[in-house]
Order: sequence, then C-alpha cells, then structure tokens
Amino acid sequence: MTDNKDNALVLENFLPYRLSYLTNIISHQLAQLYTTQFDITPHEWKILAILNRYPNISAADAGERTAMDKVAVSRAVKGLSEKSLLHKIFSREDKRRSVLNLTGQGTDLFHKIAPLVTDYENALLAILTKQEQEQLSQLLDKLTHHVTTEKS
Repeated sequence: MTDNKDNALVLENFLPYRLSYLTNIISHQLAQLYTTQFDITPHEWKILAILNRYPNISAADAGERTAMDKVAVSRAVKGLSEKSLLHKIFSREDKRRSVLNLTGQGTDLFHKIAPLVTDYENALLAILTKQEQEQLSQLLDKLTHHVTTEKS
C-alpha cells in the first residue's frame, strides 16, 4: 500500500498497521456487546466460539484455530472453567493432553452472544456491496493463506 519512492515507512499506509488498527477497533466494539452483559472477556469469547464450532479439541488446537498464544488460551480456558462454561477431560493415553468441551451453560451463553456479534458483522458488511463483500473475503483468504504457509 506504500508507493513512496524513497521507501519511507508511513505507518498509516502500512498494511499490517492498517489491519491491526481496524481489528483493534472492531474487537473493542464487539467486546462491548458481551463483556458487561455476560461477564466474558474477548479471549474467553474466542475460545467459547471455537469450542462451539469444534468440540473435543485441545487447548493447543484452540490456540491454533484462533491465533492466540498459549498464555491467553490458558487464561481463557481457566476463566471459562471457573464460570462453569467449559470442562476439561484429560486424555487416558497422554495425561498432559486434555480435551475441551462446552458445558450446557457454555453452549447456552454462546447462543445468546452469537446473534449480537453476527448483527454487528451484518451492519459492518452492509456498507459494502455484495461484490465488495465477496472480494474482501477472497482477499482476506489470499492474505491468510500467504502468511500461514509462508516459510520463515
């Protein structure tokens, strides 16, 4: 996005900064929808949502699917467990590995929050045409594929 001839970094035009900035604003607005009303943190919401979609996964798998670091995942799992929203069962084969699942209460909470966040998403996407929405999705997929398969 930078076309400066001297290759000077202009932060406001730097793609990673722009994506981060937008993500931070959206995440903050989304968090306002559920933190106060449901006493759940953004990291807990991500784990709650991922476990609703993918039950019986480990904390490490949940971290990979959300791009959260191990400490954030651990805190979120602990918080959800203390709130009786998930339960952890240790593997019989490997006691270091545990499987996470939502409790009935966790599933109920997910179904209360999901409409709030999808309404937010719909309002955000409504400013784009259908073609722009499809293009945005394709571009995000392309960038995600590139950064997740890129060799370090």
